[in-house]
This record gives sequence, C-alpha cells and structure tokens, in this order.
Amino acid sequence: MGVTGNGAAQLVDATRVTGAAWPDAVAEADFAVLPVGAFEWHGPHLPLGTDLLLAEGFARAWADEAGSGSGDGDPAGPRAVLYPAVAYTACPGQTRPWPGTIGVRPEVALSYLCDVLEGIVAAGFVRVLVVNGHDANMSIVRAAMEWVSGRQRCSLLLANWFQLITPEETTEIFGPRTSRGHGGAYETSGVLGFAPYAVDLAAADDLPPRPKLSTPSPYVLVESRPTPWEGWSGHISLVGDDAGRRVRDLGARRLRDLVDAWLAAPLPDAPGTDSRPDPTPDTGEADA
Repeated sequence: MGVTGNGAAQLVDATRVTGAAWPDAVAEADFAVLPVGAFEWHGPHLPLGTDLLLAEGFARAWADEAGSGSGDGDPAGPRAVLYPAVAYTACPGQTRPWPGTIGVRPEVALSYLCDVLEGIVAAGFVRVLVVNGHDANMSIVRAAMEWVSGRQRCSLLLANWFQLITPEETTEIFGPRTSRGHGGAYETSGVLGFAPYAVDLAAADDLPPRPKLSTPSPYVLVESRPTPWEGWSGHISLVGDDAGRRVRDLGARRLRDLVDAWLAAPLPDAPGTDSRPDPTPDTGEADA
C-alpha cells in the first residue's frame, strides 16, 4: 500500500490498495482526495500535464505539510486516500487550437465528474477534497458537487491551487509585473516547485499579457483570443528556483490550514432531512 507523508499525516494511494485491504483503507481514512486537472497547452516552456502536476503535487504536499505540523495535535494524524487524477476535462477555446490540448465537451465533463464524485461517496467517504489545477474546472466541479450533495450525505471541499496564494503574495514574490495567468510566472513556478525536470525556461521569451480592464468591479471576461496570446502569456523571466520553492511551500501550508478547518467542522445531515427543532412541540394539552 503506497503511503505518502511525514510524521503522523498519511496519504494512501488508492491505486496501490488491494481489494482485500480496501474496506480497511476506507474505514481508517478521514477523507478522500480527488485531483482534477486537464491535458492542455501551456506554452513551449511547460508540460501539457501542468494542471495535473499541480493538482496532484499539492495533494501530496498536503500530507508532508500536515505531517510536519502535527506534533501538537492528534497523534494518529489525518489520513486520506488519494484517488487517480481526472486528466481530461473541458478546455477553453483559447487553448483548444494549440498543440496537444485535449478538450472534453462541458456536458460530458460534468456528467463524468458527477459519476466519479458519487462513486467516491458511495465507497464510504463522507468527506471528499477536490484539489483543482485547471481554472475551467471550477464551475464544472462545483456543479457536480452540488448535484452529488443533494443525493448523498457528504461534505465536498473544492480547493483551487491557484487561489491558495493571494495576488498580494504573488506580487511580493515576483514584483509588480503581472505574474498570475495561464502559463505565466506563478503557474510556471508552481510546476518548477514539484517537477523542475519538466520545465524548459529557455524555450519561451516573455509574452506580456494584455492589461486587465480598468475597473474595481469583479468580472469574468471570456474572449476568443486575447492578443497578445500564444495559448499562454506571461513574464517567464521572473521565474527562478526560489520562487518555485516558495509557491510550493506556501500553497501546501494554506491547503493544510484549509483542510484542518474543514475536518474540525461538523458533518452535514443527510439531504432532505430537517434537523431544526419543532417550533410548536406537543405538550399533551388539548387546544382550548
């Protein structure tokens, strides 16, 4: 049985568990982990599996970070079962034309994730942590989580690696130039922190992204090709080994804190139940 983690925290690789050992693996786990990513072009300097490397990388880094910080907590520590990553999903029109990208129709990706999540819950996991490495998954995964949680008693937590570190913190790491973006300095550093052998910084020059809209209001803007754009954009010159380590370590700490808070919270009731007290309890006295 493959186990990752220092100290008390453990992450059991589901693909290494025998059928005979599976019931105990489920019973002994606090939650299951499902990485979700994409197989998508991220520029000439990053691998097509960038989102998968990040999703599974942070999932495994959780065990190391939780183990190193568990000395004052439960001596048994948290234990999770790591499912195989979802590799193929919906990809935006901005990357589908570029070499290697495999895009799944959104309705297919949604149906698939509904079945995967419900299968994990049906296996006996009330809590499921979804670690996401692909921004386009956010709406699809949430929709699947909403559907499953209405059918099964479960607590489903979605953690997007990109949001584990704030824009203010990436500015501190990389400076004032834009670092957050598809294939940019932030994402490149994340991959560098987990799989430096898979990054070729010499393969791409800086491709400064188009400035954001001049408004303080939050917005979602979807366009066919936001020139300048080559299926990616960003300031690759900002990337270095130190940035890779900082992104990896800070993101892993944030994920540990998030999971700790989640595990400390009470579990939900089953869907369709009403646990509220009766506002007019029967006193046994007839109405006057």
